[in-house]
Amino acid sequence: MRRKLFIGAGALLLALGLAQLHVPARENPPVTSEAPAPEPVRVALRTACYDCHSNETRWPWYARVAPASWLVARDVVEGRAHLNFSEWDRYPEGKRARLLEEIREEVEEGGMPLGIYVLMHPDARLRPEQVQLLMDWTRGGARTEAP
Repeated sequence: MRRKLFIGAGALLLALGLAQLHVPARENPPVTSEAPAPEPVRVALRTACYDCHSNETRWPWYARVAPASWLVARDVVEGRAHLNFSEWDRYPEGKRARLLEEIREEVEEGGMPLGIYVLMHPDARLRPEQVQLLMDWTRGGARTEAP
């Protein structure tokens, strides 16, 4: 019985070790622009959104350890593909309007930031006043002045 346990533990360690050989890309492409926002909105976006929805991702230590690294990299790739605040100028006006509407819906319904992200980054939880700031900002068409 002890031998089977030892072999199983060794196989698990070997599998985890081999998993470390597949390292997903952890890169931050250049920022071409930012969504126009007053400073309080920008602070909320940076705290709660930028790790997945910008080219300014802060890669935590667990983004270097498989299999968590695979999940983090996938979330960042998918997040940037859907909305990237660092490439706001590349979106046509109609797309920007739709993105603002989606941001408003997600924030209002509590869908963003994701629960798993907030669990690992408690400071990313949006306070009620930040939710209101984001709601006002998205309704105003992403103005730079205070709402």
